[in-house]
Amino acid sequence: MLYPRIFSFSSLLQTHMHPFVRAVYIEQWKLYFVVVLLQNNDLSSRYGALQWTGVYCTMSPEAPTSTRAKIYGSNALPRSLSWKPISSKSFLGSRAFPRSRSWKPISSKPFLGGSYLLKKGGVHVVSPNIASPGLAVELLYAWDDEYEGIIVDPYSLPLSSNAFASTLRASLLNWKLKGKRGIWLKILQEQAELVPIAIQEGFNYHHAESGYVMLTYWIPDEPVMLPAGPSHQIGIAGFVMNDKREVLVVKEKCPCSCSGIWKLPTGYINKSEDIFSGAVREVKEETGVDTIFQEMIAFRHAHLVAFEKSDLLFVCMLKPLSYEITIDEKEIQAAKWMPVDEVLKQPFYREDHMSKRIVEICMATHERDYCGFIAQKLTSKIDGNLSYLYYYNEKSTI
Repeated sequence: MLYPRIFSFSSLLQTHMHPFVRAVYIEQWKLYFVVVLLQNNDLSSRYGALQWTGVYCTMSPEAPTSTRAKIYGSNALPRSLSWKPISSKSFLGSRAFPRSRSWKPISSKPFLGGSYLLKKGGVHVVSPNIASPGLAVELLYAWDDEYEGIIVDPYSLPLSSNAFASTLRASLLNWKLKGKRGIWLKILQEQAELVPIAIQEGFNYHHAESGYVMLTYWIPDEPVMLPAGPSHQIGIAGFVMNDKREVLVVKEKCPCSCSGIWKLPTGYINKSEDIFSGAVREVKEETGVDTIFQEMIAFRHAHLVAFEKSDLLFVCMLKPLSYEITIDEKEIQAAKWMPVDEVLKQPFYREDHMSKRIVEICMATHERDYCGFIAQKLTSKIDGNLSYLYYYNEKSTI
């Protein structure tokens, strides 16, 4: 189903433009709708209320009268709103409409309606169809996801805060009426002033990355089924041994618990980077040594680490292709090839059973007393892309 395309009334009318007018073109019905806010002096003085009604113009002979009657019949009006008959002739004369089209009033029951209470500093919506009498209400450009939800296009958001607020309210109402479920709203860094508006309308923070924040809105009155935000960070450790049974180790420039300790090169993988590629890259960046991936030996899973996130550390065995060391002086204090016995004799490894066990498993793998996981590139129909499967491969005939 196509979304209604809503635009400024000035693009439709030739004369007598009115500040309380909205124009709507619904493509699937080939109809123009014009909604006009009408201020009744009696009501305004007593309640500060605005009432509104509309007219329609048939733009295509394919839309039969029976279809229009069905659209505008009382059954088509949301029962959650308070509908009142207001004559279209009371606010605009016939000269306000282009004579090239055949305009008709919508009998005694308008096809849209609602009421507003005027307050200082803005308009408080009672029946939330149109948010402000001074701005044209639009719908956010968005598309359906695979789970009956909505993904909003971040590059088509209104530039002004007022326009965004009214458009967001209208879009939420539209999505609720359509039975949508989860709404995904990505707001770019340069649009940061829109974030408080979305939060005020009921959106929640999901996650943030450099350049944007992702917000979500759950429509159904039931437990939220949207997936949680990213909860893990992924690190790697590279185990590299030369022909002299020396291990490539580094001392990091950091005030952490392993400061001053000779340890395996470690780091975090980049976005969209494979685990083994991250290991090869980190070893190269920290030590200058070129390597090639052989096996994934083990991984450690810890919780409540940085910013209360969980942490996965994958240990990879790499084969050296070069041996000359050139350190990254911004991160590394020193690097060298070190006999494995000397590595394990450090007090740190006698006290840290996890780190000691990792080195022992790496040595067992090097001696072929233990086999890790190899990586095989395969295609998956889930996403249609090539990705790596890691699996145990001892004596495999696959």
